[in-house]
Amino acid sequence: MLNYRNQKLPGHIVTIEDPIEFIYKPCRSIFTQREIGIDTDNWKTAVQSAMRQAPDVVCIGEVRSEESMEYALQLAQTGHLCVFTIHAASTASQTIERIINFYPEDRRQQVLMDLALNLVGIIGQRLTIKKNRQLTAVTDLLLNTPAMQDLILKGELLEIRDLMARSGSNGMQTFDQNLFNLYAQGQIELSEALRQAVSANDLRLRIQMHDEGNNTERLYDRISDLNLMT
Repeated sequence: MLNYRNQKLPGHIVTIEDPIEFIYKPCRSIFTQREIGIDTDNWKTAVQSAMRQAPDVVCIGEVRSEESMEYALQLAQTGHLCVFTIHAASTASQTIERIINFYPEDRRQQVLMDLALNLVGIIGQRLTIKKNRQLTAVTDLLLNTPAMQDLILKGELLEIRDLMARSGSNGMQTFDQNLFNLYAQGQIELSEALRQAVSANDLRLRIQMHDEGNNTERLYDRISDLNLMT
Protein backbone atom coordinates (compact mmCIF):
# COMPACT_ATOMS: atom_id res chain seq x y z
CA MET A 1 0.00 0.00 0.00
CA LEU A 2 2.79 2.41 0.86
CA ASN A 3 4.66 1.65 -2.33
CA TYR A 4 1.47 2.08 -4.38
CA ARG A 5 1.01 5.55 -2.92
CA ASN A 6 4.70 6.24 -3.43
CA GLN A 7 4.29 5.48 -7.14
CA LYS A 8 1.07 7.46 -7.58
CA LEU A 9 1.22 10.57 -5.37
CA PRO A 10 3.81 13.05 -4.07
CA GLY A 11 4.08 13.40 -0.31
CA HIS A 12 5.92 12.48 2.86
CA ILE A 13 5.54 8.98 4.28
CA VAL A 14 6.84 8.27 7.79
CA THR A 15 7.23 4.71 9.05
CA ILE A 16 7.70 3.71 12.69
CA GLU A 17 8.84 0.11 12.91
CA ASP A 18 10.17 -2.45 15.38
CA PRO A 19 12.25 -3.57 13.54
CA ILE A 20 12.49 -2.06 10.04
CA GLU A 21 11.74 -4.93 7.66
CA PHE A 22 11.84 -3.25 4.25
CA ILE A 23 13.71 -0.23 2.89
CA TYR A 24 11.52 1.89 0.61
CA LYS A 25 12.96 3.64 -2.43
CA PRO A 26 11.48 7.10 -3.07
CA CYS A 27 9.53 7.46 -6.29
CA ARG A 28 7.00 10.29 -6.13
CA SER A 29 7.01 10.40 -2.32
CA ILE A 30 9.85 10.71 0.17
CA PHE A 31 10.25 8.32 3.11
CA THR A 32 11.41 8.78 6.69
CA GLN A 33 11.89 5.38 8.36
CA ARG A 34 12.48 5.11 12.10
CA GLU A 35 13.23 2.01 14.14
CA ILE A 36 12.26 1.85 17.81
CA GLY A 37 15.35 1.50 19.97
CA ILE A 38 17.76 2.66 17.25
CA ASP A 39 16.47 5.83 15.57
CA THR A 40 14.17 6.77 18.43
CA ASP A 41 13.92 5.80 22.08
CA ASN A 42 10.26 4.79 22.28
CA TRP A 43 6.82 4.98 20.66
CA LYS A 44 5.92 8.28 22.29
CA THR A 45 9.01 10.07 20.99
CA ALA A 46 8.64 8.52 17.53
CA VAL A 47 5.00 9.57 17.16
CA GLN A 48 5.58 13.08 18.49
CA SER A 49 8.47 13.52 16.08
CA ALA A 50 6.45 12.15 13.15
CA MET A 51 3.61 14.60 13.81
CA ARG A 52 6.06 17.52 13.58
CA GLN A 53 7.29 16.41 10.14
CA ALA A 54 4.08 17.21 8.21
CA PRO A 55 3.50 13.60 7.17
CA ASP A 56 0.90 12.66 4.55
CA VAL A 57 0.94 9.05 5.79
CA VAL A 58 2.26 7.50 8.98
CA CYS A 59 2.78 3.75 9.03
CA ILE A 60 3.16 1.86 12.29
CA GLY A 61 4.84 -1.36 11.25
CA GLU A 62 2.93 -3.63 13.60
CA VAL A 63 0.53 -2.93 16.46
CA ARG A 64 1.21 -5.44 19.23
CA SER A 65 0.02 -3.69 22.38
CA GLU A 66 -2.29 -1.13 23.92
CA GLU A 67 0.53 1.42 23.78
CA SER A 68 1.15 1.19 20.04
CA MET A 69 -2.60 1.03 19.33
CA GLU A 70 -3.12 4.15 21.41
CA TYR A 71 -0.60 6.06 19.30
CA ALA A 72 -2.24 4.85 16.07
CA LEU A 73 -5.57 6.21 17.32
CA GLN A 74 -3.90 9.45 18.41
CA LEU A 75 -2.50 9.95 14.90
CA ALA A 76 -5.90 9.32 13.34
CA GLN A 77 -7.67 11.65 15.75
CA THR A 78 -5.28 14.47 14.84
CA GLY A 79 -6.14 14.14 11.15
CA HIS A 80 -3.24 11.99 9.98
CA LEU A 81 -3.68 8.98 7.71
CA CYS A 82 -2.29 6.13 9.80
CA VAL A 83 -1.68 2.69 8.32
CA PHE A 84 -0.74 -0.25 10.51
CA THR A 85 -0.61 -4.04 10.47
CA ILE A 86 -1.96 -6.31 13.16
CA HIS A 87 -1.96 -10.07 13.55
CA ALA A 88 -5.55 -11.25 13.91
CA ALA A 89 -7.26 -14.61 13.50
CA SER A 90 -8.69 -13.93 10.04
CA THR A 91 -11.63 -11.61 9.40
CA ALA A 92 -12.08 -7.86 9.62
CA SER A 93 -14.48 -8.22 12.54
CA GLN A 94 -11.90 -10.32 14.42
CA THR A 95 -9.35 -7.58 13.77
CA ILE A 96 -11.62 -5.08 15.55
CA GLU A 97 -12.10 -7.59 18.36
CA ARG A 98 -8.34 -7.97 18.73
CA ILE A 99 -7.94 -4.18 18.94
CA ILE A 100 -10.61 -3.97 21.62
CA ASN A 101 -8.96 -6.76 23.61
CA PHE A 102 -5.80 -4.68 24.01
CA TYR A 103 -7.77 -2.52 26.44
CA PRO A 104 -9.30 -3.08 29.89
CA GLU A 105 -13.07 -3.51 30.03
CA ASP A 106 -13.75 0.02 31.27
CA ARG A 107 -12.06 1.59 28.21
CA ARG A 108 -13.53 -0.56 25.44
CA GLN A 109 -16.63 1.52 24.72
CA GLN A 110 -14.49 4.62 24.21
CA VAL A 111 -12.18 2.69 21.87
CA LEU A 112 -15.20 1.50 19.86
CA MET A 113 -16.29 5.12 19.52
CA ASP A 114 -12.77 6.16 18.46
CA LEU A 115 -12.70 3.40 15.82
CA ALA A 116 -16.19 4.23 14.55
CA LEU A 117 -15.22 7.88 14.08
CA ASN A 118 -11.72 7.42 12.66
CA LEU A 119 -11.48 4.06 10.90
CA VAL A 120 -11.26 4.17 7.10
CA GLY A 121 -11.06 0.47 6.34
CA ILE A 122 -9.56 -2.92 7.14
CA ILE A 123 -7.94 -5.30 4.67
CA GLY A 124 -7.50 -8.89 5.80
CA GLN A 125 -5.22 -11.12 3.76
CA ARG A 126 -4.44 -14.81 3.44
CA LEU A 127 -2.42 -16.68 0.85
CA THR A 128 -4.02 -19.54 -1.05
CA ILE A 129 -2.66 -21.99 -3.62
CA LYS A 130 -3.88 -21.75 -7.20
CA LYS A 131 -4.23 -24.68 -9.60
CA ASN A 132 -0.88 -23.74 -11.17
CA ARG A 133 0.68 -24.07 -7.66
CA GLN A 134 1.40 -20.35 -7.42
CA LEU A 135 0.24 -18.33 -4.41
CA THR A 136 -2.42 -15.65 -4.64
CA ALA A 137 -3.91 -13.31 -2.05
CA VAL A 138 -7.45 -13.75 -0.73
CA THR A 139 -8.78 -10.59 0.86
CA ASP A 140 -11.42 -9.50 3.33
CA LEU A 141 -12.28 -5.82 2.76
CA LEU A 142 -14.21 -3.67 5.24
CA LEU A 143 -15.01 -0.02 4.55
CA ASN A 144 -16.35 2.27 7.26
CA THR A 145 -19.69 3.24 5.72
CA PRO A 146 -22.38 4.85 7.92
CA ALA A 147 -24.00 1.44 8.46
CA MET A 148 -20.66 -0.10 9.43
CA GLN A 149 -19.89 2.84 11.70
CA ASP A 150 -23.16 2.21 13.54
CA LEU A 151 -22.33 -1.48 14.11
CA ILE A 152 -18.85 -0.65 15.43
CA LEU A 153 -20.18 2.05 17.73
CA LYS A 154 -22.73 -0.38 19.19
CA GLY A 155 -20.13 -3.14 19.49
CA GLU A 156 -22.23 -5.45 17.32
CA LEU A 157 -19.17 -7.16 15.86
CA LEU A 158 -20.97 -10.40 15.00
CA GLU A 159 -23.10 -8.49 12.49
CA ILE A 160 -20.14 -7.07 10.58
CA ARG A 161 -19.53 -10.05 8.27
CA ASP A 162 -23.16 -10.11 7.09
CA LEU A 163 -23.05 -6.39 6.33
CA MET A 164 -19.80 -6.83 4.40
CA ALA A 165 -21.36 -9.66 2.37
CA ARG A 166 -24.31 -7.40 1.47
CA SER A 167 -22.16 -4.38 0.63
CA GLY A 168 -20.43 -5.38 -2.58
CA SER A 169 -21.77 -2.27 -4.30
CA ASN A 170 -19.82 -0.21 -1.73
CA GLY A 171 -16.60 -2.07 -2.50
CA MET A 172 -16.62 -4.53 0.41
CA GLN A 173 -16.09 -8.27 0.23
CA THR A 174 -15.58 -11.20 2.59
CA PHE A 175 -12.93 -13.90 2.37
CA ASP A 176 -15.58 -16.40 1.32
CA GLN A 177 -16.85 -14.17 -1.50
CA ASN A 178 -13.30 -13.77 -2.79
CA LEU A 179 -12.75 -17.55 -2.56
CA PHE A 180 -15.97 -18.18 -4.48
CA ASN A 181 -14.90 -15.78 -7.24
CA LEU A 182 -11.51 -17.48 -7.53
CA TYR A 183 -13.21 -20.89 -7.75
CA ALA A 184 -15.77 -19.69 -10.31
CA GLN A 185 -12.91 -18.29 -12.42
CA GLY A 186 -11.23 -21.70 -12.35
CA GLN A 187 -8.19 -20.44 -10.44
CA ILE A 188 -8.43 -22.62 -7.31
CA GLU A 189 -9.64 -26.13 -6.50
CA LEU A 190 -12.81 -26.77 -4.51
CA SER A 191 -10.81 -28.38 -1.70
CA GLU A 192 -8.59 -25.30 -1.38
CA ALA A 193 -11.57 -22.94 -1.35
CA LEU A 194 -13.25 -24.92 1.43
CA ARG A 195 -9.99 -25.24 3.40
CA GLN A 196 -9.58 -21.46 3.49
CA ALA A 197 -13.25 -20.58 4.05
CA VAL A 198 -14.53 -18.85 7.16
CA SER A 199 -17.81 -20.76 6.75
CA ALA A 200 -17.07 -23.89 4.70
CA ASN A 201 -20.71 -25.03 4.74
CA ASP A 202 -22.05 -21.75 3.36
CA LEU A 203 -19.36 -21.63 0.68
CA ARG A 204 -19.97 -25.28 -0.28
CA LEU A 205 -23.68 -24.56 -0.73
CA ARG A 206 -23.01 -21.52 -2.90
CA ILE A 207 -20.55 -23.46 -5.05
CA GLN A 208 -23.04 -26.33 -5.46
CA MET A 209 -25.71 -23.89 -6.63
CA HIS A 210 -23.20 -22.30 -9.01
CA ASP A 211 -22.14 -25.66 -10.46
CA GLU A 212 -25.74 -26.84 -10.84
CA GLY A 213 -26.60 -23.62 -12.63
CA ASN A 214 -23.67 -24.09 -15.00
CA ASN A 215 -24.68 -27.70 -15.71
CA THR A 216 -28.25 -26.62 -16.48
CA GLU A 217 -27.00 -23.89 -18.79
CA ARG A 218 -24.76 -26.35 -20.65
CA LEU A 219 -27.71 -28.77 -21.00
CA TYR A 220 -29.90 -26.03 -22.54
CA ASP A 221 -27.07 -25.16 -24.93
CA ARG A 222 -26.81 -28.79 -26.06
CA ILE A 223 -30.56 -29.03 -26.57
CA SER A 224 -30.51 -25.81 -28.59
CA ASP A 225 -27.70 -27.19 -30.75
CA LEU A 226 -29.66 -30.39 -31.38
CA ASN A 227 -32.77 -28.42 -32.35
CA LEU A 228 -30.74 -26.41 -34.82
CA MET A 229 -29.33 -29.60 -36.37
CA THR A 230 -32.79 -31.08 -36.84
